Amino acid sequence: MIKKSDIGLPPREAIVAFIRANPGKVGTKDIARAFGLKNADRAALKQLLRELVANGTVKKSGRKKIVEPATLPATLVADITGRDSDGELIAKPAEWDEAEQSEPPRIRIHTPRHARPGATAGVGDRALVRVEPINDAEGIAYRGRVLKVLDQARNRVLGIFKSNPGGGGRLIPVDKKQAGRELSIAPDDTKDAKDGDLISVDLLRGRGYGLPAGRVKERFGSVATEKAISLIAIHAHEIPMDFSAAAIAEAEAAQPAPLKGREDWRELPLITIDPPDAKDHDDAVHAEPDPDPSNAGGVIVHVAIADVAYYVRPGSALDRDALIRGNSVYFPDRVVPMLPERISNNLCSLVPGEPRGALAVRMVIGADGRKRSHSFHRVLMRSAAKLSYAQAQAAIDGKPDDITGPLLEPILKPLYAAYEVAKRGRDARDPLDLDIPERKILLKKDGTVDCVVVPERLDAHRLIEEFMISANVAAAELLEKKALPLIYRVHDEPTVEKIHALQEFLKTLDVPFAKSGALRPSLFNRVLTLVAGQDYEHLVNEVVLRSQAQAEYSTDNYGHFGLNLRRYAHFTSPIRRYADLVVHRGLLRALNLGDGALPDSETPDHLAEVAAQISVTERRAMKAERETADRLIAHHLADRVGATFQGRISGVTRAGLFIKLDDTGADGLVPIRTLGTEYFDYDETRHALIGQRSGAMHRLGDVVDVRLVEAQPVAGALRFELLTQADVLVSRHPRGAGPRRKSTAKRNTKTKAKATQADARPRHKEKSRKKNQKAGAKRKPGTSKKGRSWTP
Repeated sequence: MIKKSDIGLPPREAIVAFIRANPGKVGTKDIARAFGLKNADRAALKQLLRELVANGTVKKSGRKKIVEPATLPATLVADITGRDSDGELIAKPAEWDEAEQSEPPRIRIHTPRHARPGATAGVGDRALVRVEPINDAEGIAYRGRVLKVLDQARNRVLGIFKSNPGGGGRLIPVDKKQAGRELSIAPDDTKDAKDGDLISVDLLRGRGYGLPAGRVKERFGSVATEKAISLIAIHAHEIPMDFSAAAIAEAEAAQPAPLKGREDWRELPLITIDPPDAKDHDDAVHAEPDPDPSNAGGVIVHVAIADVAYYVRPGSALDRDALIRGNSVYFPDRVVPMLPERISNNLCSLVPGEPRGALAVRMVIGADGRKRSHSFHRVLMRSAAKLSYAQAQAAIDGKPDDITGPLLEPILKPLYAAYEVAKRGRDARDPLDLDIPERKILLKKDGTVDCVVVPERLDAHRLIEEFMISANVAAAELLEKKALPLIYRVHDEPTVEKIHALQEFLKTLDVPFAKSGALRPSLFNRVLTLVAGQDYEHLVNEVVLRSQAQAEYSTDNYGHFGLNLRRYAHFTSPIRRYADLVVHRGLLRALNLGDGALPDSETPDHLAEVAAQISVTERRAMKAERETADRLIAHHLADRVGATFQGRISGVTRAGLFIKLDDTGADGLVPIRTLGTEYFDYDETRHALIGQRSGAMHRLGDVVDVRLVEAQPVAGALRFELLTQADVLVSRHPRGAGPRRKSTAKRNTKTKAKATQADARPRHKEKSRKKNQKAGAKRKPGTSKKGRSWTP
């Protein structure tokens, strides 16, 4: 216990030192308890902490924890970037939000003399690292130890082989950032690659002239058709496609779950409701009115989840393969599953009429929509029906079919009635309610793009979503109560910097955002309600989305800001997410429900490593899925160069404007040099490019017409020409009048739009233009093309 100061509050330095000594572990109550502060002093402590947050000395992490601004989690994924003057490795976090601090903290990697296998890293590697804060004269903030090397450095490029008539060929890189940077491959270095093959190439020492040279290292097969486009992302991100022989053997030897040791729920009419093209069905639901007179108007909801833990035991080959994958990856033409098909599409798929093992939760919900109690059960169930979202909704809307007709009264109506009750609790909780439509690419049988649709958001979707969220909360609550190791699904609140940026942006629209007290999703929802129906509604939704942090997995619970929940874990999809499998194992151990439980030897430190690893694999999957969609759309539009389209400005940077097309959702760039005959300034507050002379403004969310100028299908890159003239919304002083012009140093940070053709530009102006572009590239980038999002 730290001794209380004689003057009430201890010095600021003492409080900051205490926070630094307990990174990510302390809140206001912990500080008050440690310093022996009484109730009379706690109000002053809260005021002092608010001042420390305001001036950037500390920051809030979630609603309860207070940390240093650059605090890193104890376990994280880091990239080894170089060595210090003593030859020791230096690393930086693989994931770093530049809005919080311009430069990520550096980590000095300690390499023991006898490192364990797989824990020896080198420059360029990506590794799982355990870190602790240090005070270092060279500005090193952390000391770290490599736990596992996740990705070794390679001097290799992935791309498509294009043969030359005289032999040899060229590599067309698949990375959008390397678009246009081809490699030359000599005839003896092709390894018999054919035109259109996806290949990896080792770079050769440069000749000093001509194209860089490379040698084919590996061939992955032809991607000449759109049906194989997903192969590019799979190999580019090194997503494992093949399971080990041992894992396949375990899957093939698995037998259906027996009734022994389980409750018999086969007569309970649980049903699955999924997308029409779903290949696995791992969750089933049922609801009924609560007969208990003390809960009048309340309901009982059952959620049954496939018992994956029965088949995938800790330490088994199936378990090792699943952890490497972290999650399933979904492409328009294929799924790369976390588990072999024998498990995911057969034994653990809750198909109608077949007995299946499940881990189920029974939730009692009051008439006010709040969960009153819950209990978990290991059961044997039998699904009564498999429905699509549209099918279930059509039945409720008065258009039942042969399957849903008999289910309408006994099953579907009680489910929807229970959802109406649960929705009251959701409305009272008031989670973040962003309206960002999701597009889905539909393919023809030959693998080419048929169309891009925005599936209608139905009550059937909301029903399943709300019941799954309630089940996830119940799982987290039980494991917390039992004090067992747990991987949470967490979503931090926006940073002070992002909130300030959002407030400044909303001021430009005369939209109030008065933050007082705790930051809650309701503040954002109030803004979204104010702009509903306005021309800039879409714009505000996008900017609010970009102000949010990204959800992740962690053993430290700082709540889920977007869902407005104090504790939350993933429980409902163990077929496709490793985090859910860990939670299932924890529940089996907590309730002594039999085989497949979390081992007694499992430690929070090891689960922290798992959480860091699967957070990275989740982001890897999201990036691979997005890149594949970009490439498919670029293939689809490749023969429409010169056509005009309508879209919205989806991103504004110093490089130009990113445009999202209305009909396909395709993203492309309008380079800033093509915008006009004047300088355009990047206004970060307005999310806009503004002409210095005319005041013409191109702003995030504007509806524009564009012409497709270039399509690069392999890289998934599109380039547009802007056809819509910008409105003059910002007054500008004419040159030579009004306030003095900015200094030359400041003017040189501005980006210049193309005034004349490059070959007609005087040499000194050409040099100036390149200098300006270089200066702009060094500065902190603006709004990203895609923004950051949270996922429940």
